[in-house]
Amino acid sequence: MRQDATQGGSLLIFATFLIGLILSQIPLPDFLIWYRPEWVALVLIYWVLMVPHRVGLVSAFFMGLLLDIIRGSVLGLNALSLTIIAYLVLLLYKRLRMFPLWQQSMMVMVLVGINQLLFFWMQGITGTTAGGLQFLIPSIISGIFWPWIYVVLHGVRKTFRIE
Repeated sequence: MRQDATQGGSLLIFATFLIGLILSQIPLPDFLIWYRPEWVALVLIYWVLMVPHRVGLVSAFFMGLLLDIIRGSVLGLNALSLTIIAYLVLLLYKRLRMFPLWQQSMMVMVLVGINQLLFFWMQGITGTTAGGLQFLIPSIISGIFWPWIYVVLHGVRKTFRIE
């Protein structure tokens, strides 16, 4: 019985990642491209923060690879940056859980900013990036969206008793 609940929880966690992947690929007008939150990173941060024994570095790596494939970027760029973000959350998850939601939002902004910096730095090395600091806008938007992501995913976790 317990194994079924564990597997069901894993499928639900995977489903939330799929929703994040879908949201990250919805077409937007050109002027809104930089204002898209980093959905996959937000979902990853939530699950690593709440259930670090179930979602960690391996999950981050494979979600990053899937994101690389879907976006058509150089294979491994998102995988590496999401793995580093998951590692940082794993280091800090006991502290982050104690923060009020607005402080968590600030930390999420920093974490997604690090993700963006790593990704665009690696893209610069491969020669596939454009100049400017606009690539940091999604980190600000992601920090703004964090309270809603937290509340929705927390509701899902409590409703389906994902531990």
